Amino acid sequence: MRIIISPAKKMNEERDDFPALGLPVFLDKTNTLRDWLKGLSYEDAKALWSCNDKLAALNFDRYADMGALNELSRLTPAILSYEGIQYRYMAPDVFTREALDFIQDHLRILSGFYGVLKPFDGVTPYRLEMQAKVGAFGFPQPTLYDFWGDALYREVQAGNDDRFVLNLASKEYSRCVEDYLTPDDFCLTVVFGELKKDPKTGKEKVITKGTLAKMARGDMVRFLAERDITDPDGIRQYAGLNFRFCPERSTETEYVFLK
Repeated sequence: MRIIISPAKKMNEERDDFPALGLPVFLDKTNTLRDWLKGLSYEDAKALWSCNDKLAALNFDRYADMGALNELSRLTPAILSYEGIQYRYMAPDVFTREALDFIQDHLRILSGFYGVLKPFDGVTPYRLEMQAKVGAFGFPQPTLYDFWGDALYREVQAGNDDRFVLNLASKEYSRCVEDYLTPDDFCLTVVFGELKKDPKTGKEKVITKGTLAKMARGDMVRFLAERDITDPDGIRQYAGLNFRFCPERSTETEYVFLK
């Protein structure tokens, strides 16, 4: 089984708890992106990132100072570098050794800048979302989806003997894998939501709230890692944050958990 998750915008540098164990597999392509980003003007970079001046200045300086990306002693393990809600609820810094081994084997982080990351691949803070329209700012390909092609799918499935992908990523990242699935693959998407009545039809439908979904995705990774779960039956047992599996609204390829 491979579990795919999205990255987070907020990142840090933390090298005290755990060392980086390896380098990202697509470092050559990351270097291409880094060199292009370093050549952007401040105004173009800010427009590409769609952020305020404070964040634009922070990340513009990061790229200006970004040197070699292959010096492990200067890099942070990806799983500790990302600081978003999903990662806080995963809480990998308090994992047991067995749980850390589990995520290194099964968890993959999708990234617009790095492509695919194992949890203990060494990274440096960056800003580049997968859906960024890079072609509008002089990049050779119109989008990062064109740049990465099927490379992320192939890397996720490399060595994944049962071809099972558990999709806990947002749509803009999961499509990098979903668009290339073959009949030999099995992809299970998890939806975390609440039932709300549609005022027009009076029927109940599942509504997903971004913050709650991120919390639950991280908590589910922790649940799976602590229990060494790699099968759909085990996934259905998740009951964290008051979510419960809803068989009536689930299918073979989409599991719905309701709060």
